[in-house]
Amino acid sequence: MRIKLFLLAGTALLLSACAVQQVQLGSSREEVISRYGKPSATVVMPSGTTRLQYSLQPAGQSAVMVDLDAAGKVVAAGEALNPAGFAQVEIGKWTRADAERAFGPPAWVDRVYSWPGDIMNYRWRDATNDMLFWVYLDDKGLVQRIGQGIEHRNDSILDN
Repeated sequence: MRIKLFLLAGTALLLSACAVQQVQLGSSREEVISRYGKPSATVVMPSGTTRLQYSLQPAGQSAVMVDLDAAGKVVAAGEALNPAGFAQVEIGKWTRADAERAFGPPAWVDRVYSWPGDIMNYRWRDATNDMLFWVYLDDKGLVQRIGQGIEHRNDSILDN
């Protein structure tokens, strides 16, 4: 069972890496969809561009974003779940909707006694570790804090 999960995760990672490298600027929306399939979500960005989200959350560690201009041509494409993407978060300004436009839906949402709002959890991978990126929302849905740490999974549940 563990080998199957490992192979599935590896395949998903390879596909997401290939998607980033192979999406050509200027490609049409139709070319992107025919090559990479239906996106997990399509959102309109505040700039007026349309974003095709290819998120592997909740099980995967990748979220590839492909931005299209008004003519439906690719103007940007890349992995969103990385330190450069996280640095774009504007504390006290971003909302839940802004986070979901930037990173896609979270892997899961937590509530804890010591925090008044939701905590969005995104799974990602740095060079050597499985990681989590946290977006802390206040009780009004405004981002008040972000953080990241190593994801420690209970592998014993995978043995069944």
